[in-house]
Amino acid sequence: MGCLALGSATQVSAEDVKAGPWRPLFDGKTLDGWTPKVAKHPVGENYAKTFVVDHGVIRVSYAGYDKLDGQFGHLFYKTPFKAYRLRLTYRFLTEGGLADTPAWARSNSGIMFHSQSPESMTVDQLFPVSVEFQLLGKDGDAPRPTGAVCTPGITITMDGAKVKEHCTPPANAPTVPNGTWVKAELEVLPNGEVTQKINGVAVHHYAGMTLDPDDTVAGGAKPYILAHGAQPVTEGYIALQSEGHPIEFKDVEIQELTAR
Repeated sequence: MGCLALGSATQVSAEDVKAGPWRPLFDGKTLDGWTPKVAKHPVGENYAKTFVVDHGVIRVSYAGYDKLDGQFGHLFYKTPFKAYRLRLTYRFLTEGGLADTPAWARSNSGIMFHSQSPESMTVDQLFPVSVEFQLLGKDGDAPRPTGAVCTPGITITMDGAKVKEHCTPPANAPTVPNGTWVKAELEVLPNGEVTQKINGVAVHHYAGMTLDPDDTVAGGAKPYILAHGAQPVTEGYIALQSEGHPIEFKDVEIQELTAR
């Protein structure tokens, strides 16, 4: 359907998984294979050069913006994935933010996965229906651990219970100063179990990704969600987020997994 794949998850344990070779999703030189979707602009328009490639990194840049004005963006890889390990390295930059970026969005970005396609988003839609491996940098003196899980348009379960909050912070992740490179790893097993890691340490484990007809976060996505109902989400697209603060991504690689 060019969006999320819905259906029952196959029951597979971690020991029953066969891993393919690691391969890059980003060639280090171009945005080939990636599609931008910035709120208030049509799919495929890299508004004000939000996403640029420079010396082997994908940079979220606001150099061409006068103000953010709610123009949150996402850079989607061209094909959906079902089960895989994804790894990349990121860092928030220390300069180049915008004055009207909301306080919650400062030093804030994410890896969206099991997402709807960019083509299925409405023009003004702020966030795709997806699960977000949230990336946070330091902002002020209070602890602000990176690696939360957020759920625009989707619900998840932890320890067998449905999670009611939109974002669930990790208990054991660090607060990372801006300018510091951080390794993020995501594992999605064929049975739908998800593990998020920061610098090699697991910070979240959950499952049960399901469309949420009661969602109030993925504005503009309600018709999409209601058209499918509260169905399990078993695959989708990967996207890197632009949420108002400059960030760089590099060494983006994937290893697809299959059940034995």
